[in-house]
Amino acid sequence: MEVVRLKQVSKRFGRREILAGVDLRVNSGELLALVGANGSGKSTVLKLMVGLSRPSTGTVRRTARVVSYVPDVFASHDRLSASAYLRHMGRIRGLSDRVARDRAGELLERLALSGGSDTPMRKLSKGNAQKVALAQALLDPPELLVLDEPWAGLDATAHATLRELLTETAEQGAGVAFTEHSELVVRSTATRVCEIRNGQLQAAEAVQTSLTEISLLAGAELDWTQQPDVIDVRRHDTGVTLMLPTGRHDAALLTALNHGWSVTTVRQVTPE
Repeated sequence: MEVVRLKQVSKRFGRREILAGVDLRVNSGELLALVGANGSGKSTVLKLMVGLSRPSTGTVRRTARVVSYVPDVFASHDRLSASAYLRHMGRIRGLSDRVARDRAGELLERLALSGGSDTPMRKLSKGNAQKVALAQALLDPPELLVLDEPWAGLDATAHATLRELLTETAEQGAGVAFTEHSELVVRSTATRVCEIRNGQLQAAEAVQTSLTEISLLAGAELDWTQQPDVIDVRRHDTGVTLMLPTGRHDAALLTALNHGWSVTTVRQVTPE
């Protein structure tokens, strides 16, 4: 089922045409990645989806009743703490104070907000402010979730958590659309990819993601979340299990061996 549809949409700012004749839909249960160069019109498409911008020509039709949006820049210069801000946003969305508080606490814990939820938002780093922005978008389960470069500024652990949250949101029936520059992130998250080039939509590409899972026994101390290409890190009593894009795992194996870690299994997996 479509949750939003752009039909023959064009957008102009003065004499400059940003988008031309864009036809695009987002279906419930899918994760759509919009890719393209800076200035190609990706962010404009997202704003049209959620109603923050209107098309110059064409139509935008939304059937989603609950729409959430994460902008590329989240204004966090506020004296409110993260928890107070999220409770306030929850009340605006019709949630009780208890439900908003509990949901905010759950999301901030999963995203590992540094400094605690009572920290004034103006004191948060860019990455932690982004975690608050993500939490506010997920307070009330959306039917359409739109995110503009949501991984920007996040640490590797939060990268994996965000991918899990977006996947869970889609599995609950929402349509999810996001922009992202990293091909690795796109390949490990999206179920469909569309490219915006010179204001026009290119053919959609279905994504069949293949990942490699590596289980390791602990050696010298090493922060695997900071290693290149590592998508997910799962710690256990004897070591860790890493998830990496297939074909991009040789460096991780070499790092493990050089630091005294023992490789127990290496296998290719396909995300559900």
